[in-house]
Amino acid sequence: MVDGVPLPVGGPKPRTMIALLAVNRRRAVPSEALADAVWDNDAPDAYASSLQVFVSNLRKTLRNAGVDAQAILATASPGYKLHIDDGECDLGRFEAARAAGTKAAEAGDAAAAAKHFAAALAEWSGKALSDLRGLQFADDFAAAVEEERLLTVSARIDADLACGRASAVVGELIALTGEFPLREPLWGQLITALYLSNRQAEALDACRRVRAILAEELGIDPSPALVQLEQQVLRQEPLVPGSIGQAERLAKAMSETVGEMPNAVRRGRLRVEDGRTVAIPADGLRIGRMTDNDLELDDPKVSRYHAQIKPSPAGLLIRDLQSANGVFLRGHQIDGGALLGNGDAIRIGSTTMVFEETSR
Repeated sequence: MVDGVPLPVGGPKPRTMIALLAVNRRRAVPSEALADAVWDNDAPDAYASSLQVFVSNLRKTLRNAGVDAQAILATASPGYKLHIDDGECDLGRFEAARAAGTKAAEAGDAAAAAKHFAAALAEWSGKALSDLRGLQFADDFAAAVEEERLLTVSARIDADLACGRASAVVGELIALTGEFPLREPLWGQLITALYLSNRQAEALDACRRVRAILAEELGIDPSPALVQLEQQVLRQEPLVPGSIGQAERLAKAMSETVGEMPNAVRRGRLRVEDGRTVAIPADGLRIGRMTDNDLELDDPKVSRYHAQIKPSPAGLLIRDLQSANGVFLRGHQIDGGALLGNGDAIRIGSTTMVFEETSR
């Protein structure tokens, strides 16, 4: 888009190329990575010349719009680089506003934090890269950035609660806990919002419901923080909004951009609590109860094909394969997929494992 006017960039392949370059704006993206994304990991032998054609056509479109095409879409070893500011990209604006919200929250300015987080969320207009869904790059990126959006929603609700707007967020939290019933921090926020809205009976009912859901779905009890919150409601004690999971959410909100390729985790292994160490192959690793999985878990709470760890342009991504009991990363259930970082704890069924990055 130039001066508010959308530019035609062609079909799915050039759109995929420009999307990956935009995600990694101002950083050189290797031609091989571009080819993997554009041809969905099945690039032809002559992909380099095809990429050159796409770049030539994109530069022609930019020149016709009156801009310096070579400066914006540059050849940069070992591939290409897109020179655009964060303010010229919805993802960049989202990340900048979210970072400002995190900084304000850490400084204790809840009103400013709520404003910045709301501005970040206003950049969303649907699923990320929805016009490219079905391509691994697009699906993996969408899953990763959706997790960032949910964390920002939760952080904004924390700020709203701290500003005394408990009643205003109750409806939103009821919808969120219905959509993500295994995310305990959302239940903590709902219980807090109900209690601060003088709806103690409903807050206690929410405590009972989350306890029943966790027992039925996972066979576990609520976390100590959620149990403590329930006791505070029962004793009618004062509550500090945002006490459930805020520190973890804000720390996660400061993590690297999901598409930041230079720092992406490329290789790793799993240390399983039973002593096994499982290296993650270059083509990924599948986890489940069936014997043909790469990592077999003999556990009735584990689905036949439960989860998969696979490489993506953003790094190693763990995905829930529509399992019955979900995949938990850093204590929270993932929605679709999430990027792995060194030291991350993963729980699948009754089994806990730790992801360790290995040398690249």
